[in-house]
Amino acid sequence: MSAADLANAKLSAQATLATDYFDLRAEDSLEQLLRETVAAFQRALDITKNQYRAGTSSSMDYATALAQLQSTQALLVGVGVQRQQFEHAIAILTGHPPAELTIRPAPLTSAVPVAPVGLPSGLLERRPDIAAAERQMQQENALIGVQVAAFYPDISLSALGEVAGSPIGGLFSVANRAWSLGAAGSETVFSGGLRTASVAAAQATYDQFVATYRQTVLTAFQQVEDALSNLRILERQAAAEAIAVDSTRKAVDVTLNAYRAGTVAYTSVITEQALLLGDQQTALSIQQSRLIASVALIEALGGGWSASTLPSEPALKKANPVFP
Repeated sequence: MSAADLANAKLSAQATLATDYFDLRAEDSLEQLLRETVAAFQRALDITKNQYRAGTSSSMDYATALAQLQSTQALLVGVGVQRQQFEHAIAILTGHPPAELTIRPAPLTSAVPVAPVGLPSGLLERRPDIAAAERQMQQENALIGVQVAAFYPDISLSALGEVAGSPIGGLFSVANRAWSLGAAGSETVFSGGLRTASVAAAQATYDQFVATYRQTVLTAFQQVEDALSNLRILERQAAAEAIAVDSTRKAVDVTLNAYRAGTVAYTSVITEQALLLGDQQTALSIQQSRLIASVALIEALGGGWSASTLPSEPALKKANPVFP
């Protein structure tokens, strides 16, 4: 595997690790959200119990509040399943047996890396796959020269000095062993069709790798643009969802106070509480998506990898004599 291929595999593994980490932290935040929701639903259940004892509400309100509390408790228990899977995936990616790695719970970070305005396209030169495609294209270009050079017989002029008399004139002597060199040249001439085909094949292979290089660069631009557009859209969506969460939270407080005063049915409280939980889960999901989009952008830009870590051209020439 070349240095570029190795760097590309490493970058992909790092991006996967970062994504799994943010997914795990999202599960931690979801668990905390559900714990807080269970506590709120427990307080609402206590209110319905007191209202029923005071004779201002029916047993149906208490049963409804209890069912809502229990269903949310069930959701809370299920959060641990996904979290364990992400923790095990992180263990494997970091070279640990799943049973040996334990990550303490922590909330999902609220800070999303902000890409600077006007990212230069030169950053894409750090991408390992682009560097690998470029090096392969250069190598195939060198192979064309190798096939063209094969048209000419490999005659060492220094060998002619061993011929008696004039070195050049000695070539016309039938008894002179220098005719063997001419024979080699004739063999090259008579295999001209094969040589022509070899050059054409080398040129076709080069054109193929040029197309591959071009497609790799275009794909890189697409991935960068996708990540940037995702971040812009998700940022606006997060702002809108934050307003929705705040408004729904106020609606829950107003509706619950109205229920205490006996002016609304408990179904109104249930509706607003369900809306609040849904909005909070959506807000968390958007934050998770923003962080994962940031990971995708960093990966699309090549991460912290630099083309300078590839082998130098002298090292490549030593390892592969056909490299120009």
